Amino acid sequence: MHPSRRVVLGSGAALMGAAALGGPAEAAAAEAPVRSVERLADWRFHLGHAADPERDFGWGRHQRTFAKAGAATADAAQPAYDDRHWRQVVVPHDWAVELPFARPALPALKDMEDMAAAHGFKAIGRGFPENSVGWYRCPIAVTAADRDRVLWLEFDGVFRAATVFINGYVVATSESGYAPFRAEIGDFLDYDGGPNVVVVRADASLGEGWFYEGAGIYRHVDLVRASGVHVPQWGEVVRSDVEEGGARVRVTTEVRNAGTAAAQVMVRRRVLDGEGREVTALPDQPVSVAPGATIEAAGETLLRAPALWAPDTPNLYRVATELLVGGAVTDQVETRFGVRAIRFDAARGFLLNGRSVKLLGTCNHQDHAGVGTGIPDALHAWRIDQLKEMGSNAWRSAHNPPAAAFLDLCDAKGMMVICETRRNSTDPVATNELERMIRRDRNHPSVILWSLGNEEPHQGTERGARITRALQARVRELDPTRATTFALDNSWDKGVGRVVDVVGFNYRTDQIEAFHTTHPEVPVYGSETGSTVSTRGAYATDTAAHVVRAYDTEHPWWASTAEAWWTIAAERSYIAGGFIWTGFDYRGEPTPYPEFPSISSYFGVLDTCGFPKDNYHYYRAWWRPDVPQVHLLPHWTWLGREGEPVEVWVHGNCAEVELLLNGRSLGRKPMPRNRHLAWSVPYAPGRLEARGYDNGRVTARDLRETAGAAAALRLSSDRRMLRASGGDVAILRAEVVDARGRPVPDGADLIRFSVSGPADVIGVGNGDPTSLEPDHARERRAFHGLAQALVRTRRRAGPITVSAEAPDLTSAQMRLISAPD
Repeated sequence: MHPSRRVVLGSGAALMGAAALGGPAEAAAAEAPVRSVERLADWRFHLGHAADPERDFGWGRHQRTFAKAGAATADAAQPAYDDRHWRQVVVPHDWAVELPFARPALPALKDMEDMAAAHGFKAIGRGFPENSVGWYRCPIAVTAADRDRVLWLEFDGVFRAATVFINGYVVATSESGYAPFRAEIGDFLDYDGGPNVVVVRADASLGEGWFYEGAGIYRHVDLVRASGVHVPQWGEVVRSDVEEGGARVRVTTEVRNAGTAAAQVMVRRRVLDGEGREVTALPDQPVSVAPGATIEAAGETLLRAPALWAPDTPNLYRVATELLVGGAVTDQVETRFGVRAIRFDAARGFLLNGRSVKLLGTCNHQDHAGVGTGIPDALHAWRIDQLKEMGSNAWRSAHNPPAAAFLDLCDAKGMMVICETRRNSTDPVATNELERMIRRDRNHPSVILWSLGNEEPHQGTERGARITRALQARVRELDPTRATTFALDNSWDKGVGRVVDVVGFNYRTDQIEAFHTTHPEVPVYGSETGSTVSTRGAYATDTAAHVVRAYDTEHPWWASTAEAWWTIAAERSYIAGGFIWTGFDYRGEPTPYPEFPSISSYFGVLDTCGFPKDNYHYYRAWWRPDVPQVHLLPHWTWLGREGEPVEVWVHGNCAEVELLLNGRSLGRKPMPRNRHLAWSVPYAPGRLEARGYDNGRVTARDLRETAGAAAALRLSSDRRMLRASGGDVAILRAEVVDARGRPVPDGADLIRFSVSGPADVIGVGNGDPTSLEPDHARERRAFHGLAQALVRTRRRAGPITVSAEAPDLTSAQMRLISAPD
């Protein structure tokens, strides 16, 4: 569906009577849909200036900035402001990723270097006031029919310090760069044909994390229109308890009356399965709602023989709720949920639907090549799919609440999630941010834990325990169905470690056993594990060039290799599992090289583009034991090294592996469980092959061939059919190959992408942690033979042809179809 088109969630005839509004409803209002949600995707954007009011459209020009309502001193906040010279952008949007890289002018100032490195050396924040403020404008259509309705805006995430205006009025502010927030706008609208403009000023001068955070409206914005009697945002919670004979489904629905007279409301709720069939219903419930009040209507029903939610079977249900006044429907909402039973056990680990399930997790920031934090939904989905293919079943949102769209996809795809609040504090703002996360996310079956913090300085103190105990009490009030956790790098047996339900170990996996011996009653898991650092496609470390070999051997002093942590977790049932740091490389925190020009981390099992590194296949082997597999490294193109020994590894899960060079066997070895095999092989050009055997027969193969000179490009896409929504995205992979179609492992050609048809290239990448090439471009140099382009559809259907070209190489084309939305 068109992302800026109205999405009608319900429809009906007369929506509100005199009882609801305190007066007669207009005929036009009676014909309006019950509730509509309009996604605001098309905005105008311009940089402001954090230190110069005249270049910040007058914001803060003098002491009267907030003197009169509706007369904000910012010129750009007024509806009549001419924004035609502003750039058109599509939200989600991250303006920081568009900025140039900049090393601090005084590298001797270590703290400045460290701060710049933490955020990927982007020219934003301290020292760059001209790049740290952004303005957005979006007109909205309002009619006389809306006068008797309730309108609000829902922002899922703006980084950072957002001020929201409607027609010059300040209607909301939000300091947090991660917590969702709402703005009531009805009082400030022009219902008589004049312009209505939403304006957002975001100030990213200050950061919240020690990693790349982006800037701008990087998550969705929705305009909601509802009747006077309606269910407010996050106003329905569904809980299910599996019991003999089925599942007890309990629903609590908030009913708000925005009118001036009491309303007699009938609450009607049905439960629908994934195909939209009604499977049970709650008894109709009459309630009386005073004017201006919000009440709760609670009820329950038995769902017989429910289809349970699990990673392999992500079955979903919906509660379809209607509010009726005088027999007329005034609101309709649907709340999606899943039926599952979760529990953390100190002896058996994590239990899902009564069965022990190891958490095969990764930690991730919201960041991807080409688009930064402004990740489109289709890219969220693709990233989840890459990790599901590896065998991962869990995702820790580090270190902040995730996007709502991401959680919807995790529900549908079967990815379990740890949701983490940004700040471990009980000040009113931090507490409210926690509350907003829980109220928004508590219906998601994918969410299994609430994380209350990560490596906080006070984590081992009584003060930290006091703060966390208060936060946990608030969690219990809002959601008593899930446990709490905390990610600690020390002090597991004191401070917050004595408060939360499940103790997370950051890295020190080898210390879990001693803790369990002393505290056998405490559930544990690895909240951050592994942290092998590597450069995709590189097999020799070059410190001067900031290159780390891709074998599972290199890691920071505080961490361990993939094999070291997983052999511990896999062999101990009381360890609920672990979360690799990280699934994807991410901008900022460049480890092990915290100096320019390293601009991203090396931690990921996939690079910033989502191209797998070799460790991906180690995890895939042991996290998907039902799929026989072998993976061979390194590549086999080592011209000039004939006769020299090459370190050859095989990851796999077959009982035995045989290695062959040019058809000659180099030996057959048993594969040790949760480990790898290694050979030292004198290099000779040709074919290096690994064969996996189970019960004496070949069940898996992998091959490396010596490549010739780069001759052509090969182009592929994650899918061919797209939606003409203005927001659907195809993820394209460009690969450098030789004349026989074999990958060229050192391919570094400059690849230019072009599109004909209703689509555009919105970003490029190659996974090189030292690349200073722009992300918003149509060209990118291949890195170890690979590059990526992200192509977004427009709102017109039709054929799309993407071309990839490089000097002296045969070009490649990919044909896509953008179908009507």
